[in-house]
This record gives sequence, C-alpha cells and structure tokens, in this order.
Amino acid sequence: MAVEEPAFRTLLRDGAFEIRDYPALVVAEVTVTGGQKAAANKGFRLLAGYIFGGNRRKQSIAMTAPVAQQPASETIAMTAPVVQTQTAGEWVVRFTMPSSFSLNTLPQPNDARVRLRVTPPTRFAVIRFSGLAEPDDVTAKTAALWAWMQQRHLRRAGPPSLAQYDPPWTLWFMRRNEVMIPIEP
Repeated sequence: MAVEEPAFRTLLRDGAFEIRDYPALVVAEVTVTGGQKAAANKGFRLLAGYIFGGNRRKQSIAMTAPVAQQPASETIAMTAPVVQTQTAGEWVVRFTMPSSFSLNTLPQPNDARVRLRVTPPTRFAVIRFSGLAEPDDVTAKTAALWAWMQQRHLRRAGPPSLAQYDPPWTLWFMRRNEVMIPIEP
C-alpha cells in the first residue's frame, strides 16, 4: 500500500547521492532518550499513538514516510521520512503530516510530549541505502555523504538525520533508508 511522502525537487543526482529542496512541512515530533534504535522505537510509539487517535478529536491521521530521527541538541529542518538524530542521548523523532493538513487543521495531541510545528523550506544532501540502518551503517553512510559534500564544497547547515521509509516487517534488504544533511542553498 502506498504511503504519502513529502514532495521535493531533485537538483542533482550522482549515484546514491542527491541534492534536494523540500518545501515547508507540517510535522509532529517528540524528543526521547536512549540509543539510536531504542529512541526510534520510543519516538515511533508516541507519534503513532497521536496519529492513531491519541488526540482531542480521536481522529486517525494517515501514516506517511519517512520517519525521521536526529540529535536533539541542534535545530534541524528535516521533516520527512521518519528522521532520527542524536546528541547526548537525546533524539528528535519526527513524522511529516499528510499534505492535506495544516497546523490549524490538525487535532491537538493528548500527549504533551508530541509537538506540532512547521519546518522551513530546506535543501538537503542525501545518501540512500538499504538494510536495517544499524548505528555503524548510519555512521558509515554519514561519513560517505560528508566526504561527497566536501568534494563539492557544500556547507552543512545542521546535523544529519536518519530517514527510514519502511515498516518493521519489510525484509532487511528491501528497506529504504537515507541520511540527510541540511546544506546552505
């Protein structure tokens, strides 16, 4: 079943690497602690609770992809997929809301840990990879993306995010993951 993904414009494609422009996006996010995998699971459960009716209207909201995760100590413009980032054990885990919603039309979360906001338009350098997105894999892909960015004299504008697009029952070799680093336009 197809899941909505945020629209973006591809400016450059170079093998597994891309430069993309994303528009402003409406997101739901939480800050959680733990290692990369544990934080992703905690954050996912909290956000899933919100979209599966844990809100004042008891309204279901369609799941989107990716789930994004990034470190909590830096502000990052990434919103979609599920993105995960980490600093000092704190991670921001984020769902991009379906494009049919605005901040004004989303129901208020029942859980105060779930924050709703709009991310600014952002340009990202991206590397795509398959697999389980284990911490060592994410570190290696982040290093490869950083090296590619340096070769092209691209300047980082925030921390990297991990974006994961597939449900947990997807076979490991079929999973789509991305490391995304915001860059200066």
